[in-house]
Amino acid sequence: MSGGKAAVAEINHFEYGWITPALSYALSVLGSFLGLVCAGRIRTATSSGQSVWWGLLAAWAIGGTAIWAMHFMAMLGFAVTGTRIRYDVPLTAASTVIAVTAVGIGLAIVGTGRLGAAKVLGGGLFTGIGVAAMHYTGMAAMRLNGDLDYDGARVALSVVIAVVAATVALWLAMTVRRGLAIAGSALVMGVAVNGMHFTGMSALSVHLHGQRGEVNGAGVSTLLVPIVLAVIFVVVGLVYALLAAPTDDDRAAAAYLDARQVTPPAAAPEPAPDPVGLRSRSATLGRPGTPFPSRRDVPPPR
Repeated sequence: MSGGKAAVAEINHFEYGWITPALSYALSVLGSFLGLVCAGRIRTATSSGQSVWWGLLAAWAIGGTAIWAMHFMAMLGFAVTGTRIRYDVPLTAASTVIAVTAVGIGLAIVGTGRLGAAKVLGGGLFTGIGVAAMHYTGMAAMRLNGDLDYDGARVALSVVIAVVAATVALWLAMTVRRGLAIAGSALVMGVAVNGMHFTGMSALSVHLHGQRGEVNGAGVSTLLVPIVLAVIFVVVGLVYALLAAPTDDDRAAAAYLDARQVTPPAAAPEPAPDPVGLRSRSATLGRPGTPFPSRRDVPPPR
């Protein structure tokens, strides 16, 4: 013991067993799936307003649900022997804003103009650093009777994983269109997001204070209810927006109907030949005493 600190505390990342990691993975997959579907609508949008709308929804789905909500769910299973854990609410909220903003800017980078390798790499670098900043901001929001120390090599590895995962996610968001491919991509993104989180958590060590004081902040149970409700509202809102928006088939059908409405009517058929002038005399044929025309009435050819 030195400097008023006790030995390194024992950390348990899975206090409730497989429940918290399974739920965190499910949240990351769900958010990734919805985000990929929304991102796929960005390049097919017919106006800049629609592009911005789908970009915001995709950022909320990926940044808010697949990354941040997954992080908090995984933190429910985090425990440190010898101290209670509380969370600073403003910093926790700031970590949410960081995640959503980072993903939103990354989507804006790759979603405008022609898609190229430079855009994907630049957007992935920015988004990955933002995701890592979200993670460590969320960790800084923890309040406990101890000091947090990090292993530099593992922190760097977690940032690399975040950048690679963000780059792959942005590339998939702009290229994947079919449902089965989106589902498979969401499963892969879930592995990447969780891998980044637990790599960063493995870099953490806690040195307990020699004297225990009161830990201020919100408890997990206090934050859990509003976070779960927010996730439910976000997911329901995203699903409703996706179901209400017209698909490519709907737009093609509408264009087909519009084309049929503006098609000019078909031209009337040309009249049949009238060598004896029956059509010109039709008005007088019905009168009593009118002689029936014959070939002798036809003028001889010149």
